[in-house]
Amino acid sequence: MEGLMRKSSKLVGLAGALLALSLLGGCSSNEPDPAQRAVNAANRADQAAARADSAAQKSAAAAAQAQAAASRVEQAASDAKAAADRAEAIASKTISEHHEHRAARRRHKKAAEAGAAAGAEAGAAAGGAAGAAAGGATAPEPAPAPAPATP
Repeated sequence: MEGLMRKSSKLVGLAGALLALSLLGGCSSNEPDPAQRAVNAANRADQAAARADSAAQKSAAAAAQAQAAASRVEQAASDAKAAADRAEAIASKTISEHHEHRAARRRHKKAAEAGAAAGAEAGAAAGGAAGAAAGGATAPEPAPAPAPATP
């Protein structure tokens, strides 16, 4: 910014000096002399350079903002992927535990049924209460009901 101010002040000083010289020379024609045209061209060039510098600064700021936004998007994508991986691991663990629990229930049920059937067959072969007791031994007896509370 300081360099731009120096350029501007130098050009304004040069333009002022050339204008003073042209006035002292007493040019009466309406056409500007070559020196005046050079000053006008220098002023236009200086204004164009200032506009280009301003545009370059705005462009650099926009590029920095775009880079920051891209970084935030990349971080959000990484966070989303990590969350999805965690959810998948939890779901996989839950499904396998549920499957194992159901398989264990089926094994217990089949074992209980096989024990009852074996006990009934043994009871029929032995012929008596001993076989019935052996068949009933695999099934647990229900717990006794609690006594009612008295006030």
